[in-house]
Amino acid sequence: MKPIRERIIVAIDTPDAEEALRLARALKGHATHLKVGSTLFLAAGPAIVGRLRGLGFEVFVDLKLHDIPHQVAGAVRELTRLGASMVTVHASGGSAMLAAAVDAARRDASDLGAPRPLVVAVTVLTSLDGAALAEIGVPARPLEQVAMLARLAQAQGCDGVVCSPQETAEVRRLLGPDAVIVTPGVRPAWAAAGDQARVATPSEALTWGATFLVVGRPVTDADDPAAAFDRIVAEVTTMRYPSTRG
Repeated sequence: MKPIRERIIVAIDTPDAEEALRLARALKGHATHLKVGSTLFLAAGPAIVGRLRGLGFEVFVDLKLHDIPHQVAGAVRELTRLGASMVTVHASGGSAMLAAAVDAARRDASDLGAPRPLVVAVTVLTSLDGAALAEIGVPARPLEQVAMLARLAQAQGCDGVVCSPQETAEVRRLLGPDAVIVTPGVRPAWAAAGDQARVATPSEALTWGATFLVVGRPVTDADDPAAAFDRIVAEVTTMRYPSTRG
């Protein structure tokens, strides 16, 4: 199993490329994985992936792709060329879209002779609770919806899923030890929850079976991002967690 610091992904959500690079340099030698979301990707352009990789980081490009299969396959192909280590697609895009994303990642990585990015499917956003799901016409409770979409994603060859920590134990039971489970909505006990509704501490998320934790503002908004990151690592390093293959 990977060391704890290699299982914590720091989300860099600034719209400023130079600020993103400043944060990355501050975290160099501490964190190993950074997440680039739509804000930074659109503000700085695709080149930001290569610039962060040039600093030695694995880069998780979290664009939550959701479109017709042809468009999603094309986007995954380009992200593979950029060297993304992991990409996200929306599980609610359906089986054909999910399969197209997985196939594009495999074929293009093979053509380039490059590592294949993990393709993980977003189930239910951590900002949504049961009332918010009902508002958009989904009658299922969050756990039920997450479980259904997780099974769909696995059936189409996705490496794993993104779900809140609160669904992680059930998803791990459903998908088994080999599945990658990425959990946003992770906040240390000393940090505010922010705009996410279904959250947990890093220790809770790991205990429930997460492979990777995504932590953003508690690290990036800190006066000393590296110290904040190391504080999270220290809080969970001495604990034992269920075995996963991630």
